[in-house]
Amino acid sequence: MGTKTVDGTGAATRADEDTADGAEESARAAAEIEETGTGEAGTGEPKGAGEAGDDADAAGKPEAAGPSGVGQGAGAVVSAGLGVVSLTGGWVGTVASARESLIGQLETSSSSDVATMIEKGYGDAWHATALWGGLFALAALIVGVVVLVRPAFGAPGRPQAPWTKSVAWAGVALGVIGLLLAVLKYTDVLLGLPSTG
Repeated sequence: MGTKTVDGTGAATRADEDTADGAEESARAAAEIEETGTGEAGTGEPKGAGEAGDDADAAGKPEAAGPSGVGQGAGAVVSAGLGVVSLTGGWVGTVASARESLIGQLETSSSSDVATMIEKGYGDAWHATALWGGLFALAALIVGVVVLVRPAFGAPGRPQAPWTKSVAWAGVALGVIGLLLAVLKYTDVLLGLPSTG
């Protein structure tokens, strides 16, 4: 009876010791997990956290900075605008025409012949309008050509936006037409002065 009790007590003591040892091991494991995380010891990061962080950083960083094409697009629009001005006329041409007309009136008198009055009063003003229209057309042509050839001198692997090419070609075409009309007007081939003979 006493032996059984001792044996039972000893078995209970060993069971308690085993339980205590297991609890200590669990506590040590939990402490190690808190200190080192679930990944490699001493890193303090969960396994794979570094890789995920690198991927996130790579996704958040923009690619290498390169030409955005904003300048080329602006140049194309400017070229088209100058081409339109060369055809329709601008305030510069209007002011130049009015100035030449005023100068012509001051240089002529009532005793001047009709041909001189027409030439000084209207011909010079018409030529001034044609001259300024030609200058705007030439500017449109130059800007459009520069925009079109710019990719050849920039980043070779970066294509030009299609709309930029279209608008630049429109500016070149308007510039050519405006330049041709300006030459025809300045040489009196188109809408020349009336004959007084």
